[in-house]
Formats: sequence, structure tokens, C-alpha cells
Amino acid sequence: MRFPYRLRRLRTLAACAALLLGGSAHAQALEVATSFRILGDLVAQVGGERIKVRTLVGPDEDAHAFQPRPSDAREIGKAALVVVNGLGFDDWMTRLARAGGFKGAVVVASAGISTLEMRRDDGHDHGHDHGKGKAVDPHAWQDVANVRRYVANIAAALATADPDGAATYRAAAARYDGELQALDAEIRAAFAALPAERRKVVSSHAAFGYFARAYDIRFLSPVGVANNAEPTAKGVAGLIRQLAAEKVPAVFIENIADPRLIERIRSESGAVVGGTLYSDALSKADGPAPSYVRMMRANLATLQKALAAPER
Repeated sequence: MRFPYRLRRLRTLAACAALLLGGSAHAQALEVATSFRILGDLVAQVGGERIKVRTLVGPDEDAHAFQPRPSDAREIGKAALVVVNGLGFDDWMTRLARAGGFKGAVVVASAGISTLEMRRDDGHDHGHDHGKGKAVDPHAWQDVANVRRYVANIAAALATADPDGAATYRAAAARYDGELQALDAEIRAAFAALPAERRKVVSSHAAFGYFARAYDIRFLSPVGVANNAEPTAKGVAGLIRQLAAEKVPAVFIENIADPRLIERIRSESGAVVGGTLYSDALSKADGPAPSYVRMMRANLATLQKALAAPER
């Protein structure tokens, strides 16, 4: 007479197992491949637990100098979605995905932003040509308003790839957009409080053009858009003279750059090294910039400290 009871118990256990499996349906998470860690963080903020993000260029690594391995192509080929920055920054990612057999959609996160073009008459090799004599600055994420566009593009792409999660992606994107709006307002207010003559700095390479345009701060650089470009002796000498003439308050090292060039500029110009800025890469998880929002706040704090008017 105990057999029916055991049967009911087995059925109950089976039903519980089915519920558990249903609740963890995204153990079979949507696989998304991205090129570099900043972009990977944005995708993760929108996708949450429904996705699994694979990012090729890791923390404190330079995407300009990245050398993919054959195994990277194979792994990307398995992804359901590939997300790139675009603007010439990570064209290698699309080629790598196709080489690995990827047949799906390649999403350009920067689609729809207002780009900056950089001239090639300044003695630097910028490296991102989009027309004769011109180069497009790919570092659009340095303006928080652009990243809001990135997030909208990412949410739309995830919803298309995973329609069952569309509402989840929209909700996550809306939450994150509110956080980005607050961050944008915070940065604008901080620089508006600085005297105009203090809002000029030198960084390792020209990665902060969008930041400069958005927040009314002037960045000078000995190297062009591509961090692996070579500065000319004439260009560096001219920059050092400019620093002295304009009384630039500080020079900054980037987390992806060789600090020796900035050290040379500091020693010859007398400018103060203001600290480390995060341009193309996040820090490791235990560092000051493990996410996009924390990266922007870390940069803001470093700049504020170095550029604040000296106490009299």
C-alpha cells in the first residue's frame, strides 16, 4: 500500500526539479563576445544573469596592441552575439569572429553617436583612418552621454537575440541609464566649479577628446589616438614648450601606457604628475576602476585633486 505514496513522492520531486531547472534556465545563458573590458561591463550591466560575457582584452591591457590567438577565434565563433565598439577601434574583433565561423549579428555599440574627427597634421600617427587626411576618434565612451547610447544599442541587440528576456533587458537598461545620467551631471558640476585656466592637462595618448568636448576641459597629448603610435621628437619638444607657456597644472599617466614618456615631459617641463587615468581599460577587480561608472569616478577624483587651485 506504500507504493502509491512513493509514486506521489517521486512525482513531487520531479516537479520540484522541473521548477528548479526552469528557474535556472539561463544556466544556458546567451553567450556574448566583446572586444575590451569597458564594453564587456556595459553588456553585463544590461544582460545580468541571462547572459555570459566573454571579453578578449583584459583589465589594464591595451586594445590597440592586442594580439589574438587562434583559440580566441574559435571561442568567439560559438557566441550568439558579438558586440564591438566600432569607429575603427576594434575592427580586428569582427575579422576574428568571422574567422572562427561566427554567422550571427555583429553589434556596433557606438552606432548613432556624434563622432570626433582628428586631423593628421599634428605630427602623430593616429591610426584610425576614416578618410584621406582624417581619423575618427574611437574613444567615445569617455563621454557618459555617448555611453547612454551604447546601452540603448546593447539592450536592443540583446532583446533581438533573446526575445524572452526583452523586458528584463529594458528594465536593466533603464535602471543603468538613470545611474549614467547622475554620473554625467556629477562630472559636469565638478568641472564647472574649476577655474577655466586650471582645466588643461597632458595625458599619455589622445584618448580623452570626447571627455574634453563634453566637460569643457583641454587635453594635450604627445601621442595620437592609437597608444602604439610614435611621437616625433619635434612634437614632444613643442608640447613641452606649450606646457611651460600655458602653465599646464599637471600631466597624467594612463593605466595602459608606458610611463617613461610622461616622466620625460614632467622632468623637462616642471609639470606635476597628477596620477593615473583610465582611458581604454578598466582596472582589475580589486583596483579603483573595475567598472565603467567607477572608472569615470576614479578619473574625476584624480583630475579634481590635481587641478584644484592651490591654496594661498
